[in-house]
Amino acid sequence: MSVAMKLLQSLPHTDWLTSVYSAKQVLENEAKVAQSQNLAMFHLMELAGQAAFTHLIAHWPSAQHVLVLAGKGNNGGDGFIVATLAKKAGLKVTVLLTCIPEELKGDAARAYQAMLVAGDITVINLLDDSSSLAALIHNEADIIVDALFGIGFHGSLPENIAQLVAEVNNSSTPVLSIDVPSGLCATTGAVSAGKLVTQAIMADVTVTFIVLKSGLLTGQAANFVGQLKLSNLGLGAAFSQQVATSVYWQRLHFDDEDSTVPLLAKRLNTSHKGSIGMLVTIGGNIGMPGAIRLASEAALRCGASLVSVCCHEGNQALVFNGRPELMMSATDVDSLRQSNALTHAKAIVLGPGLGHNEWAEQLYRQVVTQETSYAKPIVIDADALSLLARDNQLSHDFEKLILTPHPKEAARLLACDTADIEANRIESANKIAQKYHAICVLKGAGTVITDGKCTVINSSGNAGMASGGMGDVLSGIIAALCMQTDDTFYAVCLSVFIHGYAADILAEKTGPRGMLASDLFVELQKLVNR
Repeated sequence: MSVAMKLLQSLPHTDWLTSVYSAKQVLENEAKVAQSQNLAMFHLMELAGQAAFTHLIAHWPSAQHVLVLAGKGNNGGDGFIVATLAKKAGLKVTVLLTCIPEELKGDAARAYQAMLVAGDITVINLLDDSSSLAALIHNEADIIVDALFGIGFHGSLPENIAQLVAEVNNSSTPVLSIDVPSGLCATTGAVSAGKLVTQAIMADVTVTFIVLKSGLLTGQAANFVGQLKLSNLGLGAAFSQQVATSVYWQRLHFDDEDSTVPLLAKRLNTSHKGSIGMLVTIGGNIGMPGAIRLASEAALRCGASLVSVCCHEGNQALVFNGRPELMMSATDVDSLRQSNALTHAKAIVLGPGLGHNEWAEQLYRQVVTQETSYAKPIVIDADALSLLARDNQLSHDFEKLILTPHPKEAARLLACDTADIEANRIESANKIAQKYHAICVLKGAGTVITDGKCTVINSSGNAGMASGGMGDVLSGIIAALCMQTDDTFYAVCLSVFIHGYAADILAEKTGPRGMLASDLFVELQKLVNR
């Protein structure tokens, strides 16, 4: 077990981290775990259907007409259970079956027969040319239950199903997906491209079962899952005990002012700027002062007591204007050497606004070849990642190296396409971490943090963060928190969370559009003092 995994599992607030699994792990182990708990698989299907129906009623209590879209697998079986329960509750129920009944097997066939016994449920078949289907989806049904494909789905939807999905997504009728939105890969969060723009159900609520699946938490999942609800069906604890994982979902809770979630150790009254240490930030090439300023000020707001900036001399006035607390360490590689700033630094940020010219390359080379840098936290971001990708690897191992690529930068680091990165974000992040012997922070919806052995998927953040400078702010936060704790992996995970959570607070107040990276500073300061 890695040091990072031991740390995560030893934290006093176990609800901060939830075990996450791939679809393959669930499919291969759910029957064995159910058997160990003396639970028959058909009863497990009944429990899943009941859980889905409970959420349906909770979210749409006034619904009168339920339309269930059911495939031929066990996900369809869950849908038949929902249909049966809805009928027994007095609701009008229509089931759209995407196969002929004879194709149903095992527990799904049993659930279908039980549904027929319940009586007075309209069953129509997608294979038939039903002129009433559009009216059902758009006007007649109050709620659509998606039970087309379960967690075993991968690849592309069949064309007729893709057309059905597009029809559903173009309607205003709310959707509840069972286990996973049909068309979304439950392991990777990828959605295959097809002739139609939308290739997966866009759910309002997704009720998933037993344990969390990684594909519901990262990648394109944010566009399709809606509100994610987990129903463990009485098996969650047993599954986590019996099936090992190295992937976790981090979700801190700040529900009240008395929250005791562990963040940073209380700062001693005798602390001083020297004991906390100095951060050196390097970037800000000519014409690009904003990025290094944002990273540097974010670090100050998150507790780095001394921040010394190395930027192009033509940007000095712009970087330091209005923030006299920032110091200047150098303006080029020669003055950086003379200042001995890298030797005295407790942490380093390299890359925001660095550029790709000779000035940038000399500074990059100075940092990655100076022996005094090897044992301290170094955050490599932005343009420095491109320079690293050109090197292909580092000539020395750093003890606390953190790489923070967005998907395009990650593709450069692995010499592949951005689409390859997004096809499996967890695998891609792990490859980067292992190749460069670093902690990788693969940014995006459901940011992935990994040291190559333990992986954490982040829960915070919103679309308002699609704004210039957000990544620079994150680099500053990571460096500042690394200076204030002995565990780099924990510091990185916490940094990513509070970065997104600060944006969530702002989005709640003002909405996501128009959010600026510098808007996060006040909220960040509050969060690091929780």
